[in-house]
Amino acid sequence: MIIGIGHDVCDATRIARTLERFGERFTQRAFTDIERAKCDRREKRADSYARRFAAKEACSKALGTGFRRGVHLKTIGVVNLPGGKPTLELTGGALVRLNELTPAGMWARIDVSLTDDRDLAYAIVLITAVPAALGQGLA
Repeated sequence: MIIGIGHDVCDATRIARTLERFGERFTQRAFTDIERAKCDRREKRADSYARRFAAKEACSKALGTGFRRGVHLKTIGVVNLPGGKPTLELTGGALVRLNELTPAGMWARIDVSLTDDRDLAYAIVLITAVPAALGQGLA
């Protein structure tokens, strides 16, 4: 059962300008420690931040709130599973909202796809409710 879907496109040149202008002030406000560590190791740092920013925007849309009602940039974090596949880790108000949307007896699975081309980063987030009997990670 689909709970929510969201997508977003982010201009990496805009993120690059923001990084130049605000530096750590921007990254500490918008990204988790894990995201900053990963992005700061990349040669194309701005592109990496842009993909994650697009994922945060897409997730806020999938949650149906945008960035309000406790859903903020830092309450949505892009993390990678052991095989490298990206997913999202929600905390604070984003997690509260996800729990509100998830029907009883089910758990929420978040799938995310990230890509970029030239100066554009794109993300799509699909949140589905899966019967708890199937177990997390097996569906």
